[in-house]
Amino acid sequence: MSAVASQFLHGLAQALSALALYPEGHVSRERALDTVFGRLQDLLADHPRPVFSFLGGDEVVYNDLPLREMRTWDWSRRLAEIGIQRLQFDQTVVRDHVEEFLDMVLARMTMTGLDTSEARQTRPTGIRYGLVGVDGQDVLRADASSMATIRFSLEDEADAIRWMHGELMDGRMLPLLEAEAVVRSLSVAMHGEQQIMVPLLRLREFDQYTTTHSMNVSVLTMALAEWLGMGPRDVRAFGVAGLLHDLGKVKIPKDILNKSGRLAPEERLIMNSHPAEGAKMILLAEQELDLAAVVAYEHHIMINGGGYPRFTYGRACHQASRLVHVCDVYDALRTNRPYRDAWPSDKILAYVEERSGVEFDGQIAHAFTRMIRDWEPGVAELTSETEPLPDPAVPATPRAPASAPADLLDEG
Repeated sequence: MSAVASQFLHGLAQALSALALYPEGHVSRERALDTVFGRLQDLLADHPRPVFSFLGGDEVVYNDLPLREMRTWDWSRRLAEIGIQRLQFDQTVVRDHVEEFLDMVLARMTMTGLDTSEARQTRPTGIRYGLVGVDGQDVLRADASSMATIRFSLEDEADAIRWMHGELMDGRMLPLLEAEAVVRSLSVAMHGEQQIMVPLLRLREFDQYTTTHSMNVSVLTMALAEWLGMGPRDVRAFGVAGLLHDLGKVKIPKDILNKSGRLAPEERLIMNSHPAEGAKMILLAEQELDLAAVVAYEHHIMINGGGYPRFTYGRACHQASRLVHVCDVYDALRTNRPYRDAWPSDKILAYVEERSGVEFDGQIAHAFTRMIRDWEPGVAELTSETEPLPDPAVPATPRAPASAPADLLDEG
């Protein structure tokens, strides 16, 4: 029945809107997911394998039936533009599969104007999607194999970060939704069919450092969290913390940030204020972002209590802060700065090992160096944010090192 199909598509659009607006666990997000999954069950009762076609024009086709009442449904065009011209469900689909699919759709929609002909993406079980091929033959796969989707670059993510920083510099609130969308996009860009890639931007101009560095630390933090065996929700939360760790630097004058010589004592005080300032900005924007605020505050504190800001009474930093700390230092040292040239990766990894137990948490430092060495073929150095990402080259099965203690994986 066309009414059941139309009701499902309206529910799909409402769910996409809710997922874009609300974080995981929010009652409105969960209600929208329940609604769309309920309508999908009605759809599957109507047809064992419902198929929708979205060709970017005025018509939506359900199986072989044009849904004339959906002629003005704008999501048809938007789905077609990200490589989803044909969408099919089967009886094995569960609610989690629908949520994964919608998260993927939102991640792709944050990256407009991209080539949809080459990249690969893993799909949830029970949902098939892809392009309509030549002579009506659909480019669909029933499993998590390759399909024609997006050829990723990081241009839109970099633009979003610059815009976020500009909003804060102008005295406006942190746009949290944009930050979360950037992290979801970076996560999708890192993963292909059973493969993983760690895309890192190479700095070209010193004024771009805060943008480039924030993106790189987010990617490295998510890669390390995944390598340690953490679940997707924790990986993304750590990725947001990595993205926002240096937020306080938007308030630091450029002449101090990019100074080629040693900072004067008064300049050092200003520079050292950025962890506390970043934490304040995050908490003012969203109280529930307490993890990101903690990481912003703690990411320059060493495992031995050194660094800044100084605690009146010593205490351990959060696990996320310890992950971001090593990723922060690695990316900073691999980047040309006004006061020194970039270090080669081997020299940085030797430094991380040498400072293990002093500056860095020993278990995390060792895990990081093993990850970089194991995943070296998948570390993609991009000279420009507009450069397309290469194909992933490393198996994407997350695995914790055998020597990682249980508390390293379980700590929240």
